[in-house]
Order: sequence, then structure tokens, then C-alpha cells
Amino acid sequence: MAHYVYILRCADDSFYVGSARDLNERVKAHNTGRGAAYTFKHRPVYLVYSEVFDTETAAVTRERQLKRWSHKKKQALVHANLEGLKHLSKSRSPRVNDRVRRPRKVVSP
Repeated sequence: MAHYVYILRCADDSFYVGSARDLNERVKAHNTGRGAAYTFKHRPVYLVYSEVFDTETAAVTRERQLKRWSHKKKQALVHANLEGLKHLSKSRSPRVNDRVRRPRKVVSP
């Protein structure tokens, strides 16, 4: 059975990320107040993006990944803006191996 990861755009332009087996029923549940507490307060919601997976494990893994993304990065995904997505995916802090290492002071007893 297929499992879906979806992104909803809420009435206040925020995004909600979730997963479900029956995508249409889940979106209806969100809009009738039977979905998540967050979407209950931000209705109506609109389905703007979805992905399908063979297993629930794969869908939940992807859901967790997307939930950690910034609003701008989710927006780039929703709009299929691959260049924007690549730019937003670049690390903003230097990698550990790229940092300048300073010698430690040795304290003698």
C-alpha cells in the first residue's frame, strides 16, 4: 500500500508537513478540524506538494527530513525551484575539517 508525505499551505501561508496512507482523506480531515492541532488553528489548508513511498518507514523518514527544513526551502520544493533548493541546501557554517585549528595551551602542574 502506498504511503504519502505531503505539504499543506495554511491560511496564514505557513506550511504543515505530514504523512498518510490516504492523502485525500487526510487533507479533508485537516480542513474539517479532525487533523493536527496546528492545522485546526490555521484552516483552510491546501495540498501543495506530495511524494509517494512504498513503505511507511520511508515516508516517515522523509517527513522528518522535511519538517526540519526552513520555510524558504519548503517553498522552493513546492515550486520545483531546483536552483533555489540547491542554494538553500548549502551549509551555512564551515565544516569541521575546514576550520582553522589553534594549538591548545598546555598547563603544567
